Amino acid sequence: MRPTVMQVSLRKFRENVKEIQSQLPRDCKMMPVIKANAYGTYINTQFDVVSEFDIVAVAVVCEGAELRKIGYKKEIFVLNQPAISEIEEIAANDLSVGISDKNFLQELGNRKKSVKVHIEVDSGMGRTGVQLSEVSDFMDFVKKFQNIQIEGIYTHLSSADNDVEYTKRQLEIFDQAVEIAKEKVPDLKYIHCSASNGIVNFKEMKCNLVRPGMILYGYSSGEGICDKIKLKPVCRLKSQITFLKTVPKGTSIGYSRSFVTERETKVATVPIGYADGLRRELSNRGLVYICGRKVPIIGKVCMDSFMADVTEISDVKVGDNVWIWDNENITLEEVAEQCHTINYEIMCTISNRVPRKFTEK
Repeated sequence: MRPTVMQVSLRKFRENVKEIQSQLPRDCKMMPVIKANAYGTYINTQFDVVSEFDIVAVAVVCEGAELRKIGYKKEIFVLNQPAISEIEEIAANDLSVGISDKNFLQELGNRKKSVKVHIEVDSGMGRTGVQLSEVSDFMDFVKKFQNIQIEGIYTHLSSADNDVEYTKRQLEIFDQAVEIAKEKVPDLKYIHCSASNGIVNFKEMKCNLVRPGMILYGYSSGEGICDKIKLKPVCRLKSQITFLKTVPKGTSIGYSRSFVTERETKVATVPIGYADGLRRELSNRGLVYICGRKVPIIGKVCMDSFMADVTEISDVKVGDNVWIWDNENITLEEVAEQCHTINYEIMCTISNRVPRKFTEK
């Protein structure tokens, strides 16, 4: 086991699931979003956890195929419009897919294998999806193919974290699309529009399925979210000091001599770098938590390691834990802010060479 590891609490994940469920109407089902290796936690690899859900969502076809390999036999929904080249893999793994492209549909229908689809409506995201004016015609086109079953209809809310009026307009457009769809397919199984922000901020939804993402993992999906729902962060990223030395004033630290000591300095080397997902933006500005103190990262973050100034820690030693974030003394959000990005990106880009250690704590 590397000294660098992401600790992942399955207990906290399950507690977040229960908390989210408590926020939903009685007849509304949950479809956990476990794309991007469950937002970097790799909970998607834990069969005992994912098997508790009747349906899960992924972003790309290969993610669904990987779930089949670990033995998950229930429904898997691919959120994004797939490519024609992925059709054989879709059929082979019995995946349901989101669709909004007629060329893809034509190819899907030509293959003759039975496939379930959800019609995606562009209510204002401006990404993929059919326009409201196209819903009726698009559904008629889908119904031409006997091997394609329309199982659901959905949309994406672009601004449910920060724009109430725009989101309400999106919901109005989606409601109209749903009414049109029900005229074509009265027994639609799934109607869904809300991801994490929609679940928390817009409870009066006319849907029977939701798609929680970031909040499943215990982190805020937008401003003020953690004030409205009790979440428990599921992962912590840590490493250990593997080398210590004391250097005199005037010593350059790391590549390009971007840091030069202004005093005699005790320097700790920590074996996690940008190849592991530790962002170079933290060079000479980030903080880590060692022996009860926040200490600065000095020099440029290297591919496989970084250095920290531990001069103020008298009893520091090789083997001491180094917390990149522990959700208490240093939060994921603080790391993201230092990197001028969002917590999603920090979590999802911790690379696969960092072991994930799953616990029930």
